[in-house]
Amino acid sequence: MSGALPVEGEAGEAVTERGHKHSFILQVVQPGLAGLMDGSVSTLAPLFATAFATNNPRTAFVVGLAAAIGAAISMAFAEGLSDDGQLTGRGSPIGRGLIIGLMTFVGGIGHALPFLMHTIHAALLLAYVVVGVELIAIALIRNRYFGTKMWLSMVQVVCGGVLVFVAGVLIGSRLGA
Repeated sequence: MSGALPVEGEAGEAVTERGHKHSFILQVVQPGLAGLMDGSVSTLAPLFATAFATNNPRTAFVVGLAAAIGAAISMAFAEGLSDDGQLTGRGSPIGRGLIIGLMTFVGGIGHALPFLMHTIHAALLLAYVVVGVELIAIALIRNRYFGTKMWLSMVQVVCGGVLVFVAGVLIGSRLGA
């Protein structure tokens, strides 16, 4: 009979560990990933449109900074007001809002920072590299926490990023000239 108790304890611990992992994914990873994706992708079009329209790295940086901050605030409120977490088990709306807002800012500011450089061409080259790193990080997180096959995640993330990037370049090249 004493052998049955540790088995029940082990099963209970396994269930508890799964529950904690599930809660962590719902309450931290998912809002963080959504923020990183939104910040990385949604700020591409205004940033690169400005860079191509003005050929001025400072102006591009200001637009990138504004886009990153605006997107972060918007996503934080959207997540925080979407539900109170009771019905869905997604945790505190304030916590989720802070996580998604912070990660949206991180995703948006990353490729804006290269535009602090003095030359537009150097800033663009470095920004391309940063965007690539951001998209790979998103694919890796999706692979690790959500079981998405790495190749599929890369195709999906890169496809979305390329569409937004091309929109920004076309708008900046055509309308900025």
